[in-house]
Amino acid sequence: MGEDASSRSLQPVEILLALLIVAVLAWFVTAPLRRSDEQAQAAGALPEDPAIAALEARKEAKYREIRDAELDREQGKLSVDDWRRQDAELRREAVEILKQLDQARGDASNEPR
Repeated sequence: MGEDASSRSLQPVEILLALLIVAVLAWFVTAPLRRSDEQAQAAGALPEDPAIAALEARKEAKYREIRDAELDREQGKLSVDDWRRQDAELRREAVEILKQLDQARGDASNEPR
């Protein structure tokens, strides 16, 4: 009457349940690989235009330079006059990058798909 749990064999229902759990997990994990192009584009998963990505990277780098210059001024590494000159130049460059980015995005949105 007291059957040991370790000596008991798996029942077909338990095996079926385990296989079902593995199948559901596999389906869930592979869902991104099964997306159609339309679904991927809607989810934003398609790669961005390399020119836009490069401009975005330049923009972020320029913003970092502006923040670094402000930090240098706050720490006394730059005089106020030097900081003003450097800040004005960095901001001019940032504005130019933003204009190029707007132009590239406008061009990309006008391309036929």
